[in-house]
Amino acid sequence: MMPDAIVDIRNHVMTVTLNRPKRMNAISGPMIVRMYDAFVEASVNEDIRCIIVTGAEGNFTSGADLKAMSGDADDADTGIDMRARSQEDPEIHWKGLLRSYRPTKPLIAAVEGVAIAGGTEILQAMDIRIAGESAKFGISEARWSLYPMGGSAVRLPRQIPYTVAAELLLTGKHISAQEAKDIGLIGHVVPDGQALAKAFEIAELIAENGPLAVEAILKTLHETNGMTETEALAYEYDYGWAVFASEDAKEGPKAFSQKRKPDFKRK
Repeated sequence: MMPDAIVDIRNHVMTVTLNRPKRMNAISGPMIVRMYDAFVEASVNEDIRCIIVTGAEGNFTSGADLKAMSGDADDADTGIDMRARSQEDPEIHWKGLLRSYRPTKPLIAAVEGVAIAGGTEILQAMDIRIAGESAKFGISEARWSLYPMGGSAVRLPRQIPYTVAAELLLTGKHISAQEAKDIGLIGHVVPDGQALAKAFEIAELIAENGPLAVEAILKTLHETNGMTETEALAYEYDYGWAVFASEDAKEGPKAFSQKRKPDFKRK
């Protein structure tokens, strides 16, 4: 049986593919754990410089598996011992959904088809977001008397205008990829079937940059959200100087002056 999430690594880029296509990649416990394990691996593996999250067979994810919640469970991913993992780390569900954990490498979402409920929720924790033109987004939990526990009630109004976020959250309506781009929820709309290719294009650009600089910038983006400008500028100071003190900060300008590609060592 195939795992509920498939991990592939090539050219400094990790791809995590949500893999329950018969249920539009609805989120399962094992899928969440596999996602979390992949994010942790990417964070500690110095060879990985970017993470892409996508879905199998034309959909991102339809969110939590409501059929399974109502008792209609399909074949489970038996490669993950959910009871043991949950006992070992009671927060693992929230970490895998990116509610209480963020990897140290940039996250790119490559969305095709549906990214509904939990699909739009985990999207909000991703740094760069791309969608095929027929993709659909929405936080639908209220329609089924559920709560968006992935963090949307907090994150969404910080990322898009409050009144737009409130309408999406309270009505549970779905929006198109172009509407999602217009309100700033995603950054790119591409022809259907091209989201993953665009994600790789961006990931490869990131992977060519100085990894210490990328990781420090990412930390600043994540950790200063909500601070005043004065607080944030003071907070980022040490991150910036640590990058400038590195060997890579010498290699970058040297490569520029010699008109060659930098050879960054992450030192």
